[in-house]
Amino acid sequence: MKSRHAALYIRVSTDSQADEGYSIEAQKDMLEGYCRSRGWKDYEFYIDGGFTGSNIDRPEMKRLIGEARAGRISQVVVYKLDRLSRSQKDTLFLIEDVFNPAGIGFTSLNENMDTSTPMGRAMLGIMSAFAQLERETIRERTRMGMKERVRTGLWMGGGHPPFGYDYDSDRGVLVPNADAETVRLIYRLYLEGLSTARIAAITGMKHDKQVRDILSRKSNIGLIEYNGAEYRGRHEPIVDEAVFQAAQEQRRRRASARGFQSGHLLTGLVYCGRCGARMRYQKWGAKGFKLTCYSQQSSKRYLIRDENCDNEKAWADEVEAAVTGDFLDRALSLPEQTAEEAGETVGTRLAERIREAERRLKRLYDLYAAGEDDVLAESISAQKRLLEALRAEAEREEAQRVREETEVGRRDEIRRLAQAWDRMTQVERRSVVRELIERVEIDGPNISIHYRL
Repeated sequence: MKSRHAALYIRVSTDSQADEGYSIEAQKDMLEGYCRSRGWKDYEFYIDGGFTGSNIDRPEMKRLIGEARAGRISQVVVYKLDRLSRSQKDTLFLIEDVFNPAGIGFTSLNENMDTSTPMGRAMLGIMSAFAQLERETIRERTRMGMKERVRTGLWMGGGHPPFGYDYDSDRGVLVPNADAETVRLIYRLYLEGLSTARIAAITGMKHDKQVRDILSRKSNIGLIEYNGAEYRGRHEPIVDEAVFQAAQEQRRRRASARGFQSGHLLTGLVYCGRCGARMRYQKWGAKGFKLTCYSQQSSKRYLIRDENCDNEKAWADEVEAAVTGDFLDRALSLPEQTAEEAGETVGTRLAERIREAERRLKRLYDLYAAGEDDVLAESISAQKRLLEALRAEAEREEAQRVREETEVGRRDEIRRLAQAWDRMTQVERRSVVRELIERVEIDGPNISIHYRL
């Protein structure tokens, strides 16, 4: 077996770090100098060039971990703690779960840290926390800079610009290109009633998902979406806003129609419990329908999660019966509830305490107005803190009461729907199922139902 050696770990994320003294050669010189000062001759470099410190998914880091667990490393040395990782969680994982169990010492030259000493172990926790703080600060500044950029109408930059546009890096804006006419054609064909699959075939798109993405992209009308907010961009719109809104309304109508035209109870709700792909109803001769994983279909490549998925096909009527039976059993077994009188009593008592605290505070203010006094000032501060605490408690009580009343009403409604199930039409049943069930997962003979409750 290979003898134990010191592991000298080096990481640089960008070429610019050479200007800060973090270049690979600079780190090698300092780490080798440390080994010579200790009289160590058996050492090996582990170098990850061009990798971020936000995670430990790096080739040489993985090799170091593997050899550490195999008992081939005696000591790990880095120039600076953030060369190991900028994540506090990852740093502590490496020290506590990889190095320490294997009897491996850890040294960081810049922080003068040696985990073989109590002070070194204490410093480790402090420094790793600061390394993560620095990383999160950089990320927050970047996010704030990006938000300010899009707020002024400039495009985010980088990556791939939306179909129909090129990115002008000098001006920081999107510029319509030759594909802009294709974008306008997609909207026109869609409003004329063509399906997204047919439009994809006409325009040369790979699949209908690309068409749907283009139809929903607000950059086409001059808007920029960032972190859930919309900003007016400086770029030229490709599509008139009235056309865009008409397309969105058409999409909503078609989506609503699709949910009911098939007549199947669980359309759009069934997922493969093995690979995570959606499952579809597939006609299976005269016997009925089976639920089939889209990963086993070639009709819509973008829905495939695992081409080797071997999940079984399930008879749709059996799955529907199992889901219906589970829903009805749960709904009909819900206990009948009413608003708790005790809760109302607590609220009444709390309201009385608040009124009493307000009366006391008013009296203290009157006394203080008659003659300023330090003791009265302290009493006023204490009474104000008490009043604030009581009001906060009252707000929590009220929020809890509303939640309980809502829950009671929700349970009553579910129980009523279950009792009326046999009298419902298929359309009404599908509506109830979509309201109450988020998804159904099938893994062989096992069925998992995820309720929205």
